[in-house]
Amino acid sequence: MGLDLPHGGHLSHGYQTPTKKISAVSKYFETVPYRLDESTGYIDYEKLEELATIYRPKIIVAGASAYSRLIDYERIRKICDKINAYMLADMAHISGLVAAKVMPGPFPFADIVTTTSHKSLRGPRGALIFYRKGVRRQNPKSKEDDMYDLEGPINNSVFPGHQGGPHNHTITALAVALKQTQTPDFRAYQSQVLANAKAFAKRLGDDKTKGGLGYSLVSGGTDNHLVLVDLKPLGIDGSRVERVLELVGVAANKNTVPGDRSALVPGGLRMGTPAMTTRGFTEDDFVRVADIVDRAVSIATRINKTVRKAAEGQGEKLPGKLRLFMDHIGNGESDPEIVQLKSEVQDWVGTYPLPWDSAK
Repeated sequence: MGLDLPHGGHLSHGYQTPTKKISAVSKYFETVPYRLDESTGYIDYEKLEELATIYRPKIIVAGASAYSRLIDYERIRKICDKINAYMLADMAHISGLVAAKVMPGPFPFADIVTTTSHKSLRGPRGALIFYRKGVRRQNPKSKEDDMYDLEGPINNSVFPGHQGGPHNHTITALAVALKQTQTPDFRAYQSQVLANAKAFAKRLGDDKTKGGLGYSLVSGGTDNHLVLVDLKPLGIDGSRVERVLELVGVAANKNTVPGDRSALVPGGLRMGTPAMTTRGFTEDDFVRVADIVDRAVSIATRINKTVRKAAEGQGEKLPGKLRLFMDHIGNGESDPEIVQLKSEVQDWVGTYPLPWDSAK
C-alpha cells in the first residue's frame, strides 16, 4: 500500500491506472492506494487502517513526493503492527530536513527507510537504504522471538538483482554530503528552508483581505519544504503555468492534486524552497517569488483564453488541447509580459551568488 499518485504519492509506490500498470512496483506486486481526506488535504489515517485491515498488505509505504504535511509515522506503525506488515518509510524529499533534526523522522517506527541523496540532502544523485536487524516481534502463538531477515534479501536485490558495479565517485560524494549534514551551517540552512516555505505558503494561500494572494493550497499550508497549489479553481492547469514559469526563468513543476484524472495536464503546481535558500533567499524573498508565480498564472490564464477563443473560431473540436497552447506560446519572445517578467527575474536573481561562485 502506498499513497495514491494524485494525492501526493510517488510513481514508485505502486501507481497504476485502471488499464495499465505504470511503475515496476505495480508490475512486481499487487498494489492498493491509500488517499487523503479531500476535505482537509491530510492523509486519511482512519481509511488507511480500514483498507489495510481488509487488504492486509505485506508492506505499507509511508512517504510522498507532493505532500506538504508531517506524516504520522507512529500511527502507520500501529496499523502495520495490527496486520503484521512491514513499514517502509520513503523520506526522499525530506531527508535533509530529517538529518538536520528540524522535523521528525521515521527511524523510531519504520522497519525500512529509503531516501534519495540528491534532493534536500544536497548530495549526489544516488540513494540509501536503512533496515533493521535483530528481534522484529514476539510470535503471539509460540511466544518466541521472530527475527528480522532483511539484510540478505535487500543486499541481494540491489546487487546482483538490479544493479551492477559501484560508482565510487558517487559513494565519495555521498560521504561528503552526509558529513555536511552534521554541521551547524547545514542545520541553519534547513531551518531557513522551513521558514521560507511557510512564508511562501502564507503569501500564496492567505486571503487577499489578509495580505495574501488567495490561492488554494492542498492541506492549506505546509510543514516541510514544499507548497502544492491547486490551480483548478482558477480555470488553469499546472502544465500551462509550468511552461510560463520556465520561460521566465523559474523552475517549478506541474503536479497532480486530488480530483485529477490526467498526469499530463494536472491541476496542481509543486514548488520547493531548498534550491533558492541555498542561493541566499530568506522569507521576504519568497514573498516576492509568490508574486512572480502569481504574475505567471495571470499570463498563462490570459494566453489560454486567447488560444481557446481562436481555436473555437476555427472550428477546433478540442479547443482546450495543451498542444495548441504550447504551439502559440513558443519560446515566449513574442509576448511582452513574458519578456518583461523574464528580465525582472534575471536581474533580481543575478544579485544572489551561486554557491561555488566566490567572485561575488
